[in-house]
Amino acid sequence: MPALDAFDDRREALLEVRNLEKYFPVTSGLIFKRTVAQVKAVDGVSFSIRRGETLGLVGESGCGKTTIGRCILKLEDPTGGQIRFAGEDINALDQQGTKRFRRAVQAVFQDPYSSLNPRMKIRDIITEPLVIHDVADSADALTARLNELLDICGLPRMLADRYPHEMSGGQRQRVGIARALALNPEFIVCDEAVSALDVSIQAQIINLLEDLRNEFDLTYLFIGHDLSVVRHLCHRVAVMYLGKLVEVAEADELFDYPRHPYTCALLAAVPVPDPIVEQSRAHQTVAGEVPSAIDPPSGCVFHPRCELAVATCKKQIPGLVELRESHWTACTEVNA
Repeated sequence: MPALDAFDDRREALLEVRNLEKYFPVTSGLIFKRTVAQVKAVDGVSFSIRRGETLGLVGESGCGKTTIGRCILKLEDPTGGQIRFAGEDINALDQQGTKRFRRAVQAVFQDPYSSLNPRMKIRDIITEPLVIHDVADSADALTARLNELLDICGLPRMLADRYPHEMSGGQRQRVGIARALALNPEFIVCDEAVSALDVSIQAQIINLLEDLRNEFDLTYLFIGHDLSVVRHLCHRVAVMYLGKLVEVAEADELFDYPRHPYTCALLAAVPVPDPIVEQSRAHQTVAGEVPSAIDPPSGCVFHPRCELAVATCKKQIPGLVELRESHWTACTEVNA
């Protein structure tokens, strides 16, 4: 995709992902296991995130969003491609470089209960990164930092001696955010960080993430399903389908002028709060089912379900092409 380089401003980029691939082997046999196929979870994805920016990564379940996040966090080893953070290839870092990287990049996970150790008190959960990286030089410094993080995330200090099961879902997610902030990171991967919360609590956590971004100049990769949340929080949005990026644009631009057929269908599926308008509006449905990532379609992966598909779509893999300023689409027909 030669045109993609024009999309990225490398002078400002904190994170660069280049032709990222992550394939999971499918094995057969109980004793002598052999690989019979591969699940192409992420297949040739490229994007960058500038300092202080929030990039939203959206798409239906199984499209590869979380796998990208795990590769960025070095929880999965990529099959191919490159991830560069602050100019360094993260998969070529030595032990000391990896330790620096883990201080600079943190995560807020989807389930605020399963991501916290139920046997540890809140004070131990939040201060554990400080102990591991030997940041605090005394018990008093550790307590001072703990209280500071609790205050920043809107948690009463008396909760420090409680266990996760004694707290609400919103409070637990605030604990997860406080833990992520403990080492003063530059970049945070938010993997469905609000989807497990009640709607009223979601708004509080979103506002907290927004305030923290502005106060500490944080950079986010926000992986989500809720498009209204994504539009509110993110500067740019990247849409994924079956392991590939199909559209990238500024948030308002993408929501107001979607170009890729899959993006249009995704936005059309968002319900309208007014029941009268919702009942009267035309609904756009996508035919068929999502193909298997083990054997994805040739050419454009969306062509079996696309109303605009022509013969070329079955053979040619479309690259991201800039249709409008900073608006990139991977569709042969739309780009024609």
